[in-house]
Amino acid sequence: MAAEAELPEYLKCPISLEIMSDPVILSSGHTFDRSSIQRWLDAGHRTCPITKLPLPEHSSLIPNHALRSLISNYAPINPLINSSNSHPQTLISTLTSPSSPLPSKLHALHHLTRLSHSDSLFRRRLFNSPALVPALLTFLQHISAADLRHRALSLLLHLSLDDDAKVGLVAEGLLSPLISLLLSSAAPSDCRALAATLLTSLAVLHVNKATIGAFPGSINALVTLLRDGKGRERKEAATALYALCSFPDNRRKAVECGAVPVLFRCADSGLERSVEVIGVLSKSKEGREQMERFCGCVQILTRVFRNGSSRGVQYALMALYSLCCHSQETVVEALKNGVLEICQGLVEDDNVTVRRNSSCLVQLLRGNTHRLS
Repeated sequence: MAAEAELPEYLKCPISLEIMSDPVILSSGHTFDRSSIQRWLDAGHRTCPITKLPLPEHSSLIPNHALRSLISNYAPINPLINSSNSHPQTLISTLTSPSSPLPSKLHALHHLTRLSHSDSLFRRRLFNSPALVPALLTFLQHISAADLRHRALSLLLHLSLDDDAKVGLVAEGLLSPLISLLLSSAAPSDCRALAATLLTSLAVLHVNKATIGAFPGSINALVTLLRDGKGRERKEAATALYALCSFPDNRRKAVECGAVPVLFRCADSGLERSVEVIGVLSKSKEGREQMERFCGCVQILTRVFRNGSSRGVQYALMALYSLCCHSQETVVEALKNGVLEICQGLVEDDNVTVRRNSSCLVQLLRGNTHRLS
């Protein structure tokens, strides 16, 4: 029987050099495994890895069904392609054995992640395996093996889809390596972004919001990533902050970590997800006080009114209404920036929440128009 090394090269991803599980065609015409080329694009590359030629701004990934069919024909040769030929316990043993080589561990992680994607029973079996989660946490600390960390994060993210696992992963000690990874300048951008995504998944449960918020350095790590990270890192950091700050005590902690000026600078540069966090932080006294001190606060929110998506406008209205309710100076600033006229146009918006929030702000500002005279 042929060995994997004897398989045709066109079945292997040009990036990972492994057999493709989800082959997709880039606009350059070359085929890659979806996870590999997506990491390439998420890292900010805008060229084809093979031709080095520029890609369109919004490069689509087209499934290569013909090649997928060819790859499936090799399942008897390579059992890692076909789930029916791979026993989960064998894969777990590969991960936990000190003698397993790195390529074998990568294959096992990749395959377990695929199997757990849409099978909740399989995820529960994996999570209940006593050796698996400790091994995955160890992999997160492998500074010299970025692929190992990335695949361990991907499997942990799949496991965290189940509520019991969300609690269990935190209890197993996931937060410490996860926070270290968020702060690691040596970690690739896609690993830090995925770590923030995993934190968001854990924070879906109310009990975890409190636990994560109380964990030393957790919120500060997200604020740091939001301040210093790149595109996807910043977006995922803002999403995790939004999830955590629905728990009131975490709002104060985020403000103490300097989140407000970072969020406004991100909003000013076009990261609309940060506006959602601003809206939530405006519910706290500490958050409002910091916003009032930030030069350009009203101007940035006003630009969101004019150019933002419906969700961005919704949270910008929430924030400005809250500020105006507690600060006459903000009311005057809002009137000077034409917020009343903009909001009068939003009272007919298709979004019910935007209509409601803009109506409240219109009513408040109309009652204070005399302050401009």
